[in-house]
Amino acid sequence: MSMIKPLPALAAAVILLFSSCQKNTDSLTTNLAPGGNGNTGSSSTAQLNTAAFEAAKDYYLWNNLLPSTYDATGFADPAAVMTDIRKYSRETGFTAAVDRWSFAMKKTEWDALSGGMSTVAGTADGAGDLGINVFFRAEGDLRVSLVEPASPAGLAGIQRGWRITAINGNSSMNTTNSNFIVNAVYNSGSGSFKFTKPDGSPVTVTLNAAHYTTKPVYMDTVYSTPAGKVGYLVYNSFLGDQSKISAEYNRVFTKFANAGINHLVVDLRYNGGGYVSLQQQLADYIVSASANGSVMFKQIYNTSHTSENSTVTFHKNGGVNLPKVYFIVGRSTASASELLINNLKPYMDVRLIGAGNTHGKPVGFFPIEDGEWYVFPVSFKTVNKNNEGNYYNGFAPDARVADGLDKNWGDITEASLASALRNITSGSYRGAAEPVYDEPAVLMSGNTALDAPLMKLTIGQ
Repeated sequence: MSMIKPLPALAAAVILLFSSCQKNTDSLTTNLAPGGNGNTGSSSTAQLNTAAFEAAKDYYLWNNLLPSTYDATGFADPAAVMTDIRKYSRETGFTAAVDRWSFAMKKTEWDALSGGMSTVAGTADGAGDLGINVFFRAEGDLRVSLVEPASPAGLAGIQRGWRITAINGNSSMNTTNSNFIVNAVYNSGSGSFKFTKPDGSPVTVTLNAAHYTTKPVYMDTVYSTPAGKVGYLVYNSFLGDQSKISAEYNRVFTKFANAGINHLVVDLRYNGGGYVSLQQQLADYIVSASANGSVMFKQIYNTSHTSENSTVTFHKNGGVNLPKVYFIVGRSTASASELLINNLKPYMDVRLIGAGNTHGKPVGFFPIEDGEWYVFPVSFKTVNKNNEGNYYNGFAPDARVADGLDKNWGDITEASLASALRNITSGSYRGAAEPVYDEPAVLMSGNTALDAPLMKLTIGQ
């Protein structure tokens, strides 16, 4: 569902276009040129920053806490303004500001990202990326956590589970070197990587950043177990071409229904969210049929926009009708992924398996046009049928199990997947001698740093 929400008239004839991420083409003319007359000429950084703050004054979820004397003109760009306003987000029961997400991005970068194309945020030309994500399995043990198949890394044959022993000649793959690793993996146009494969063989690969189409529906398969058939879906993002992803939902759940699955495991451990509408579609496929027509979630705005509050209901889709669902989660499970979990909890037995809490983002936003930028002040919160929300500390897993970074996707011995399959077949999440996973503090610090560049998005409808 697309929408245009015009903002009030701003000083210096600054007019902002507000639209959802559904790519509404019936747009208003953006007028940032002093004097107006419909010209869209260049505007100063001060004007762009002022417009960004005016957008926040109107739509920021905590707009009543923004100071009336705020001066945005001195910031480097609208992105710096969005980062600065986060400190005004206060919620009962939390001692610190809760907003970690309000941001701004150049239009060209956002259009690529939201459509499922790779891009490095902050680069002048949206130069693409390497297509590889990494996490520490242990101190000094850096692993490939995810590879986009169509990316430079994917085309080079790199796979999840490979150990990285050096990057650009630097062999210090330790948590103390996290900043170097982040810059080399996520903020670089090229890099030389030394790997050790699972069979022990070494390989060196040089990667050059490029654009590619991401693959949100990464893997789907069916396992036969003593407890029946288990459908397993690895789903890495709620961003991308929505019609194609909708078709993928239909394909996957038709496959699961035809296979007669008795259990469902959805792997969201690296899914940082995306479109609320895609979350809604996936929830309709997963939820039990008894929830049809019931409240899925409520989307709630600030007191200036209560007329835009909405309630979304379930419309059961597909032939999979189960009372229970397992989600594999982690620190990168965020936003629309957490919304999916929260929405299903009142209707199903929802089991969470992972190394630790999910990210903790019960709020969302949408792009507001500001010259060549889009600004994204947090603008709404969501609650489920039982009015449960405010999970700023994330969801705790029912079973704390390591992220099996030494194994590829779908390997039934991979720690998290193995835990789900074990619970399905025996009722236990781990073997008798297997302790509850407790991520060491040094590892938590390093992996938190590696997770920080990954976007966490709940894009409203």
